[in-house]
Amino acid sequence: MYTPPVAPISGPHLSLSRKLRFPTMYAPDTYPNLPDPMVQPEFYDSVPIKRGLAWVIDAALILALVVPIVVMTLFIALWFLPLLFFVVGFIYRVATLTGGSATWGMRLMSIEFRDSRGEHFDFSQAFMHTLGYTVSMSIFPLQLISIAMMFLTERGQGLTDMLLGTVAINRRL
Repeated sequence: MYTPPVAPISGPHLSLSRKLRFPTMYAPDTYPNLPDPMVQPEFYDSVPIKRGLAWVIDAALILALVVPIVVMTLFIALWFLPLLFFVVGFIYRVATLTGGSATWGMRLMSIEFRDSRGEHFDFSQAFMHTLGYTVSMSIFPLQLISIAMMFLTERGQGLTDMLLGTVAINRRL
């Protein structure tokens, strides 16, 4: 069994898992085109918290898009409000991830997604990531597993990120 080298426990740049010496899911050769969390931890610092805040911002923006639709349909859309939220949210996420590899909430939090090659998302990657996100949001245990993975893995990857080989990082300035 491979045991990664343990960095000294000091400094604010270390991830929570290294400060507390939790076992990690770190494999150094998994993503050679992405920043290494052991060498460049600043790319992954506070990303899970920022993703959570970005999710709240995105949910508010989706609500801001849904309200005018409900009003324009003379409140008939209230009969299928969950479906409307799903459709508007799906389109919003795919469009914003395709346009800049980050939703507007993620952009406000200065984080972005990268694929395993270290590149921005294209349409198919944005679609697949949004589909994975939607499935994990609709099955509560999967969402809990995904959130736990974001806090426990070295790269802060959720379930969908692990399956697609994507990662959320702090944007390069």
